[in-house]
Amino acid sequence: MSMWKKTRKRTQHPRMDPKMFDAIAEKMKTITVKMELVDGVLLPDTTLEMWDQFWNFQAREDDILIATFPKAGTTWMQEIADLILLQGDVEQSMRAPCFIKVPFLDLNIKPIPPGVETAANMPSPRLLKTHMPIKLLPPSFLEKNAKVIYVARNAKDCMVSYYYFQLMNKGLPDPGTWNEYFSTFLAGDVPWGSWFDHVIGWWKAKDRQRILYIFYEDMVEDPKREIKKIIEFLEKDVSDEVLGKILYHTSFEVMKDNPMANYSVLPSQVMDQSVSKFMRKGKVGDWKNHFTVSQNILFDEEYKKKMEGSGLTFREVL
Repeated sequence: MSMWKKTRKRTQHPRMDPKMFDAIAEKMKTITVKMELVDGVLLPDTTLEMWDQFWNFQAREDDILIATFPKAGTTWMQEIADLILLQGDVEQSMRAPCFIKVPFLDLNIKPIPPGVETAANMPSPRLLKTHMPIKLLPPSFLEKNAKVIYVARNAKDCMVSYYYFQLMNKGLPDPGTWNEYFSTFLAGDVPWGSWFDHVIGWWKAKDRQRILYIFYEDMVEDPKREIKKIIEFLEKDVSDEVLGKILYHTSFEVMKDNPMANYSVLPSQVMDQSVSKFMRKGKVGDWKNHFTVSQNILFDEEYKKKMEGSGLTFREVL
């Protein structure tokens, strides 16, 4: 029996009421997924229902915000940061599913309380999450100069991962065929907007704000090195023993079996993991199994135009 199964019951969180998930499942049976434009960025209409509350969210100076384009290693970074703050206390990290213990500020799916409400009631220091491009980030984060960890993943792998995520996530639009999605993604007509605008926007802000800009490919290559960067950025003292625990418990193989990280607590009406696992592969270069030769040529041409002059360079893209 895995460690997760042994500890799951006694670390059950009071907000993990099965009735809440049943209610979500019922709601998803009748919901029509709609996306609306905000300053050129497609967002779920449920997010727009609480837009004033989101935009006026009050950050605190000691907040830690994890910001990413979807499917860029968000959950991985959440678990790393949470375990750093907990000094490697794995059982405490299992206190609740990742989407509850680290409020997703953009999320508004009843009966789960909106992320901004959950965050507002949390004690400091808060660990928070957003997929927003920096131009749509609540202004208070920049005014307070809160710490932000931004994870950037190369566009080709991001596209493939996002495609499968939209296939299984009933709260997002159906992506259509791979060929259709390739064009949609390249045009930036996906939830949370253009990958190009997202990664460049946050890159340009990194020297003006307290932003640690981390690359997914670097994390895969040498997680110990990158976790040390995060520890230093968060100004924490972590022993070698604790670092070892963090490395082990945030490895892909361990996290994919962790019910608090793999979204398996959600009903199939929300995320149908028989279609695709939430934690699918976690590898670099899977795009090579999906892109046709002509798609790769087209993508590389668009990539060169969009990224030229940005000063931002990714590995494993071209």
